[in-house]
Amino acid sequence: MNNAALGLVNHLLTGEDWARERLLEFSGQTARLLFGRSVLSFTISDAGLLGAADTAAAVAVSIRLPDDAPVRALTDRASLFSTATISGSADLAETLAFVFRNLRWDVEHDLSRLLGDMVARRALQLANGLAQWQAGATRNLAFSLAEYLTEEEAAIASRPAVQSFCVQVDALRDDLARFEKRLERFARRQG
Repeated sequence: MNNAALGLVNHLLTGEDWARERLLEFSGQTARLLFGRSVLSFTISDAGLLGAADTAAAVAVSIRLPDDAPVRALTDRASLFSTATISGSADLAETLAFVFRNLRWDVEHDLSRLLGDMVARRALQLANGLAQWQAGATRNLAFSLAEYLTEEEAAIASRPAVQSFCVQVDALRDDLARFEKRLERFARRQG
């Protein structure tokens, strides 16, 4: 897995001069990413690319990512490093976080080299359409399920019903407080 992951990252780095230039400052240093049971150790080369780390190399920074790191990498890359635990060089960790947060894969360009421009564009349009359809279907299913549980089955209270209940509880609390005050005044007059 290390070689495949490093190959993909290096492929992305090759197309981004700014990222390699940021990493050059740390050439020769080794970093270790840990997530779940997976460990990815790499050394930054003189070209600003990542290479497999020597097992005897001293680790400059160790970054423990949350267990859901692969999912976050695909869905919410900005939050990936915000929940990480870092030990070692904070500068290297910040640079790696910045590079990984801003590194973009031009899928269409890579597909066009394999399939041609038109097929690559159509394939991405189809994939985006399927992704949007799936997201819409999931959203519709969630709304339908929520409506069923609140309206048909009444297993979950609807928002208006909860708000009405809260207003009624507040009114009852206020009425009780006023009654207690009257009762105290009455008890003082009797005593």
